[in-house]
Amino acid sequence: MAPVRNTRVLFNEYAEGYPIPGKTLVVDKSETIDLEGAPLKNGQVLVKTIAISVDPYQRGRMSEPGKTTSGDAYELGKPLVNYVVVKVIRSENPDFAPGQHVYGMGDFSEYQILTDLSTWKVLPETRGTPWSAYVGVLGMPGQTAFYGWKEAAHAKKGETIYISTAAGAVGSMVVQIAKADGLKVIASAGTESKLQFLRELGADVVFNYKTTNVEDVLKEHGPIDIYWDNAGGKSLDAALANLNTFGRVVKIGSISSYNSKPEPIYNTETILWKRIIIRGVLVFDHHEQYLDEFYATFPPKVAKGEIKYVEHVVRSLDETPQLVLDQQKGNNTGKAVIVLADE
Repeated sequence: MAPVRNTRVLFNEYAEGYPIPGKTLVVDKSETIDLEGAPLKNGQVLVKTIAISVDPYQRGRMSEPGKTTSGDAYELGKPLVNYVVVKVIRSENPDFAPGQHVYGMGDFSEYQILTDLSTWKVLPETRGTPWSAYVGVLGMPGQTAFYGWKEAAHAKKGETIYISTAAGAVGSMVVQIAKADGLKVIASAGTESKLQFLRELGADVVFNYKTTNVEDVLKEHGPIDIYWDNAGGKSLDAALANLNTFGRVVKIGSISSYNSKPEPIYNTETILWKRIIIRGVLVFDHHEQYLDEFYATFPPKVAKGEIKYVEHVVRSLDETPQLVLDQQKGNNTGKAVIVLADE
């Protein structure tokens, strides 16, 4: 077989403010790969990319080294990296067979050769659930929701939770987990279509944070026992002022400051006199504790329609730079995902 084109999305320039399509991220079509003849070393596998996750935290890695907020800076001139589902084409690794679908941290490219597969997981062959779900509701965002709930929310039936940017991949999962556990849910989003989605999920109070004052809503419908913080900034400040004594903040993101200077927080004194616990949750800290339980519990629920989710899908790497920008600006509806193949 003749070599085929291997389109990639490269990290081209450090971002200041929002990432700019064609400047921060560029689509490269110069590379080719021989799918049959490319040499594989012992332990390596050649894979075809099926689905790629686009997540808010990635903006933090587009800053210069030393200024990042979400891990190491992306490497200039190299492909963007995030969670992917891939299909094995050829394998020199006994743990991975051709035809299997595998989940892990990979390049934004059509094909790639994987060497270190220590953190990659073979996915079950499912019917009725698209592979893209495994980078969203059944991937890192869903795991973040589940792990954070188990590890840091310490929720009790009858309590009240406020979830910011609740229509996103993580927040929408938390809405459903909280309702299933008997909590009152206050949820915010930035468009009417997202608010309608939250109503369909069962949220008790929904509001548009762009047009409604967060603190006014929390004063009317709170106080709250848990704040699930995807936003930071003014939302966090309002939550601190309206948390009950011994309230909890589960911090998993700060979208308000990814593309601009952080907003000041004024209500920090409440942390002391209300004895508030603020806990940051990163998904990779808790795989050993909760991953098996997550995969045993949630794929069947998703397959049966018991867990609802929405995807914002593009079907080519050419569209990726714009999708990244749209997500940072909140213009996507549902989990942002690139789907390059269905099987």
